[in-house]
Amino acid sequence: MNILQINGSARHEGANSTRIANAITARLQAQHPEARLTLRDLALQPHPVLDETALGALFTPAEQRTPAQAARVALDDALIAEVQATDILVLGVPMYNFSISVQLKNWIDAISRAGVTFRYTAQGPEGLLKGKTVYIALARGGRHRGTAADTQAPYLKTVLGFLGMTDVHFIYAEGLNMGPEAATQGFAEAEADLDAALPQT
Repeated sequence: MNILQINGSARHEGANSTRIANAITARLQAQHPEARLTLRDLALQPHPVLDETALGALFTPAEQRTPAQAARVALDDALIAEVQATDILVLGVPMYNFSISVQLKNWIDAISRAGVTFRYTAQGPEGLLKGKTVYIALARGGRHRGTAADTQAPYLKTVLGFLGMTDVHFIYAEGLNMGPEAATQGFAEAEADLDAALPQT
């Protein structure tokens, strides 16, 4: 079994989303000691933005790409290969201004490639990253779960589902900037979500 953990915070140290993602991975490793873990910290390994240069490289046939274009596409290829090889994906997702971080958005753009991780058919789009389980650690300063302000969960469920990953579990740590008591409650709620998603044996 392969586990891929993606830390989506802009911070390498002290990120609450990473704290929760680490807890999820630790629970998975306790239940599957044989599992191999790949960790990608997007604060330490930021991926380049999808810009005009990147699009030009991606839409140029492989045999016609310049060395610079080939190198740019290879960066995305590496991230795609990691997701293709994994059985369980763990995402650490902070909330920045009601959305995800630019670091995580760049990662999503990199792994979303027509003909590779999804394709269009006569019946509509088909995700090609099937058979994977996803655990998403959501860390928020306020409380948004189940409200219209929770734009992250619907977005992530949609984009991951579009890529074929439909077995998605959310672990919420909320109210983390609302004072010590609220933060303690938020982490306790995340632990309860984790117990529900991955009961301890």
